[in-house]
Amino acid sequence: MTRALYPGSFNPFTRGHLDIVARALRMFDEIVICIGVNIHKPDSRSAAEQTKRHLDTLFEGFPIHVVINDRLTIDMVRQWNAVCIIRGVRNVSDFEYEKTLAETNALIGEVETILLCARPSLGCISSSMVRELARFGHDTSQYLVSREDIMKMLD
Repeated sequence: MTRALYPGSFNPFTRGHLDIVARALRMFDEIVICIGVNIHKPDSRSAAEQTKRHLDTLFEGFPIHVVINDRLTIDMVRQWNAVCIIRGVRNVSDFEYEKTLAETNALIGEVETILLCARPSLGCISSSMVRELARFGHDTSQYLVSREDIMKMLD
């Protein structure tokens, strides 16, 4: 049984995130979606708990675990006996950031990171962009994930 850890804030969980999960499930038996808590943001814990409840419902019945993390990612890798970390990259800026994280995790935890490039049709989607659109009253449903989307992608 191989397991990979997919860390992020996932606030909100987008179609881009789902695409990474679906592709990772072709490589691993289980995926642990690890929702990070930013200790410097007071509302981060409640947002993570809300995201967890939503994802638990969406992914019910699939080999996906959803957990909240307020520690180092490498600690969760060890706790869950994951063989690697999965991350998505949309552009060069993402790559530079993710490369640094991957090197750090390899250095302190001897764990590999697999970077999956976003599909061109999903590369512009980010959680912050979706939050900004929602803040100004725009419909964001085309960027968000439904149970139907999951059934199509994971069945």
